[in-house]
Amino acid sequence: MAKRKNKDEFDSLLNFIAEAGMLKRTVRSGWAVLGIKEPESVAEHSFRCAVLGYLLAGMEGADSYRVLVMALFHDFHEARITDLHKMAQRYIDLRKIEDKVFLKQVSSLPDKVKDGLSSMRKEYNLQETKESIIVRDADILECLIQAKEYTQQGFSQAEKFMKKAPKHLKTVSARKLWKRAKNKGFNSWWFKLSEFKR
Repeated sequence: MAKRKNKDEFDSLLNFIAEAGMLKRTVRSGWAVLGIKEPESVAEHSFRCAVLGYLLAGMEGADSYRVLVMALFHDFHEARITDLHKMAQRYIDLRKIEDKVFLKQVSSLPDKVKDGLSSMRKEYNLQETKESIIVRDADILECLIQAKEYTQQGFSQAEKFMKKAPKHLKTVSARKLWKRAKNKGFNSWWFKLSEFKR
């Protein structure tokens, strides 16, 4: 019986890993609505969101591990329901659907994993801890930086996002980082490193 349970748990873990792979093929629909031909995927967004979260956690004196986990999994439900842009969100109770999907996604995982992810999801939704607020800021900041990059690539419509979103940033570090980022060319780091020196 234990052997069967072990096999089922590994199958559940592999299914969960396959769902994570689905996020690499799920595009961020808001950018697609703007006419961006090859918008970033949810996985790409989640990766940089986690990087930003880790950096902000260090700057704000928060628990980096909790921030990383919340950031990595904050959009995991989109493997099943895709990324729904703001227009679509007007017609549904998105939070309720997202939570229902996520609970189903983790339901067959080993108890320790399931409980950990469920707890992090609840914490993120409540927005009461420093870590959950940082993850939300990292999510917004990642979108702002992506909008800035798309604007630099010629998609002027993306600039509209940069006008509304900054007011939702709550941490001092996120606000300061965006203040600096909005006036920075995002290819400057590469050009500087690629300068040929004899």
